[in-house]
Amino acid sequence: MPDRDNEARRRAMSAFAVAPKALLEAGWELIPETIGIVPVRGPEIGLVMLRGRIGGGGAPFNLGEASVTRASIRLSTGQVGHAMILGRDAEKARLAAAFDAAWQDAALRELIEKNVVAPAVALEMEADRKRAEETEATRVDFFTMVRGED
Repeated sequence: MPDRDNEARRRAMSAFAVAPKALLEAGWELIPETIGIVPVRGPEIGLVMLRGRIGGGGAPFNLGEASVTRASIRLSTGQVGHAMILGRDAEKARLAAAFDAAWQDAALRELIEKNVVAPAVALEMEADRKRAEETEATRVDFFTMVRGED
């Protein structure tokens, strides 16, 4: 059971990280006002090194750096939440961490899953589908091209 809870939390944290800031702000409006947020760490802005592999299995190489923002908060109810997002939006990182903490409260979990996690996952899936369509439209099948000497 703990593994399933960890996987569900990991999925929710991923959704909070990729969710648009407007979705997080709208979702936080549904959380009771009596729950306060106390900063534990950050938000802090920094860099991470992106690494890649040639062909998916070759030796790793440094691809470049990306800006990230991380935050840790504690709710007045005691739960601690963490978030790391791509980019430099401190408020979004704070909200994502707050949602991680609130998600850990069984009384709020269903509300958050319905109003934040599910829409964020749906938006990400739609963005992935559009990217795949755009990529497919530019694909060239070299085996069907006619050669000049035929």
